[in-house]
Amino acid sequence: MTVSLVRAILTALCLVSLTATRAAAGPRGSMEQQREALIGDCIERAAAGRPWLAKTLWALRDQEGGSVGVAVRNANGTEDLGPLQVNSWWASRIAAVTGRRPAQVRWWLQHDVCFNVDAARWVFLSALAATKDYWKAVGVYHSPVACRQRVYVNSVASHLAARAGRVWTQNK
Repeated sequence: MTVSLVRAILTALCLVSLTATRAAAGPRGSMEQQREALIGDCIERAAAGRPWLAKTLWALRDQEGGSVGVAVRNANGTEDLGPLQVNSWWASRIAAVTGRRPAQVRWWLQHDVCFNVDAARWVFLSALAATKDYWKAVGVYHSPVACRQRVYVNSVASHLAARAGRVWTQNK
């Protein structure tokens, strides 16, 4: 796949994310219910009919517990942004692929629900493609450090079990 094709695809995803975020924000219950419904709409769209991916994104969301506009400072100087707490380290990488400015991508990660979910999907699926291991990819989503990955994976597995109605293990 050429760089220009990848750039075109990710740019299209940016525009679709922005449109989907605005379209999904209809009046439904309390403000918190509306936020969760919007995140759910974005997750379902990003999963594109793949239930395992929707459950994974929900489990990452449950683990991260971020919200629109949130930026959590990390000890290493990066920030975790938005509902799925995508690390700001990814902003320049996403910007390079989409042809957008890193500052614009960072703003979208923090303030645009569907863009944040799409970025989380991209980070997770990139890790899955690189590692060829579901649980390793879950760990890599969180950190490059193995001991931090193990703790994170166990917590995400608990969230998956709660959402999926059955026990997911690291052997699945």
